[in-house]
Amino acid sequence: MTDRSVPLRAVRTAPVLPLWAALISAAAAGGLLTLAFPAISLWFAAFPAVGLLLVSLIGRRAWSALLVGLVYGAVFFLILVSWTARYLGPIPWLALALLEAALTAAALVPITLAYRWIPRLPLPSYARTALLAVTVAALWIGRELFVGNWPYGGFPWARIAYTLADTAAARVSSWIGISGLGFLMVLLVALVVELARAGSRPRALGFVAPVILGIVLVALPAFPTTANGSMRIGAVQGNGPTGYFDQREPLSVLNAQTEATAPLYGKGMDLLVWPEGGLDGDPFQYPELAAGLDEVAARVGAPVLANAATQKGELFYNTSFLWPQGSHPPLARDDVQTHAKRHPVPFGEYVPDREFFNAIVPDLIGLIGREYTPGSDAPVVRVGSTPVGLAICFDVIYDELIAEGIQGGAQVLVFQTNNADFRGTVENLQQLAIARMRAVETGRSVVNISTVGTSQVIRADGSTQASLNEDRPGALLEDVELRTGATAGVVLGPWIEQVLLWGGLLVVVVAGIGSRRRDRT
Repeated sequence: MTDRSVPLRAVRTAPVLPLWAALISAAAAGGLLTLAFPAISLWFAAFPAVGLLLVSLIGRRAWSALLVGLVYGAVFFLILVSWTARYLGPIPWLALALLEAALTAAALVPITLAYRWIPRLPLPSYARTALLAVTVAALWIGRELFVGNWPYGGFPWARIAYTLADTAAARVSSWIGISGLGFLMVLLVALVVELARAGSRPRALGFVAPVILGIVLVALPAFPTTANGSMRIGAVQGNGPTGYFDQREPLSVLNAQTEATAPLYGKGMDLLVWPEGGLDGDPFQYPELAAGLDEVAARVGAPVLANAATQKGELFYNTSFLWPQGSHPPLARDDVQTHAKRHPVPFGEYVPDREFFNAIVPDLIGLIGREYTPGSDAPVVRVGSTPVGLAICFDVIYDELIAEGIQGGAQVLVFQTNNADFRGTVENLQQLAIARMRAVETGRSVVNISTVGTSQVIRADGSTQASLNEDRPGALLEDVELRTGATAGVVLGPWIEQVLLWGGLLVVVVAGIGSRRRDRT
């Protein structure tokens, strides 16, 4: 490091690596980071992966930074979301992965600018080091927010904090949210990178900060929430033909769910949960489906939280609904509590800009005949006097929906999903890790139930209470702990995200203006 006595022109802002080596380092970073996610789950690989990418970006100009970011993003996303090619082939996989890579490349440029401009600020060396590391970490989270919100609602699937879902560090998310945890991870790496660049005589303070961050990540207890009894919940994984291309007979999905539920008959429960797509159609329109739900609810002696594609007027919704015990068909939609999926999956459940994409890949677009409409009802149903928070499949990745459920009083969370289109891939394990992180972040038990697995009941501390293996039918019956009180991570998380996003960008802009003025001087 330099201190204020050294002329600004002597501050080293040249690249650490030549471009060819930076591209190799970026590719290695992308590949290494995928190892930190399920199914391999080598969480510690996330830290050197971030370090390799940061070193690749130091000293780059914008265009070479774009190239470095594109290589990193392409390797990372092509591996991480390879499950999207399971049934539809390479086009959707390449389209998603390369789009995310391009967005990632663009959003990494501010990090390169931070490494170029902040070291030239007239500050003491320790202040420059701290400001640079904090800004880099904030810009990393800003990149995650950008990719996670745009386009078409974004794809916040690959946030770096998810790699710590199975570790003690996940508890930090209950204090500062998932983005806050990711910020601390990158901050720790950025500080170590600066210590390495400082040469042989770094200040003692430089060693203290990473040690403190490491202690926080390992030792911070979870934000306390209050136990409030329990609810006896049954959850059924029918393993029926629920995939997009599965061959099925009439009522085959209902029959598979019913058969898997049979071991729970007469055992007593407060709620029975079926997964997303656990019915063959809309029970509000087809009496035989309504009758089947009536029979199951009567046999288990509890309402059934089910899900199906439903129609209201000319619009279709991916809808979860609490089918009451003791009802008689026909039962109107307005007679039951419902929640429609808030974020239908683009190019899966609807086609944005259909005419444009239909002109490019008409065969693929033609497969998506039904257009789901985003729901607007609250992600909460009440079972007796107990609010239950909901998220349908990929909605689990959207912070605002989870927070809305907690703010609506949810004492337990239920995530219904259908992973049948990704059988034999790691998609279900990646999604399960997100569900586990949600349990810790919110201080709530989570019932994560899939049509084909992996299904689990997860305690509020992130540990597994009960589990069903994938690709086989089964049922769980558990006394699931209820808890009240919102964690700081849920309440403060959105504000922390905004501070990191706009604060990081503001520092880069101010440093850039100052750098240009000094150049002119």
